[in-house]
Amino acid sequence: MTQTSEDVTWLTQEAYTKLKEELAYLSGPAREEVTAKIAAAREEGDLRENGGYHAAKEEQGKQELRIRQLTQLLEKAKVGEAPADDGVVEPGMVVTIAFDGDEDDTVTFLLASREYASTDIETYSPQSPLGTGVNGKKVGEDAEYELPNGKMASVRILTAEPYTG
Repeated sequence: MTQTSEDVTWLTQEAYTKLKEELAYLSGPAREEVTAKIAAAREEGDLRENGGYHAAKEEQGKQELRIRQLTQLLEKAKVGEAPADDGVVEPGMVVTIAFDGDEDDTVTFLLASREYASTDIETYSPQSPLGTGVNGKKVGEDAEYELPNGKMASVRILTAEPYTG
């Protein structure tokens, strides 16, 4: 199966390393910890009324889901450098847009995979409607994207700079 650009998640080396470390922890020590919790709770007796057992099983389910997500993400990941500071919107850029050209109604966000998401800046996926609309545009250009209600919205690209995180 060939990968298209939509299938690829671009990551910096730092982000890739962080995710690999998380996967190693979850599939090693964390998996052993939750298995031990389940075994200890099982020894307490009746599983139908054993809150510790059910909590541990739920934790195990969430952990296994995250392991699958990380495995799939890392299989599709391409490690690359930060994008060039050339004013072109692309993944890895911090973008400021003005809605309908109104320079008082602006939003600044990081165009990147959710794995980049942090608390200091809002993150939009390149596959989101807004992300698709602005991707490839240059500073000063207008972009359109489809709103959930089917109407079109337009934005002007004010700035696009590489994320230095």
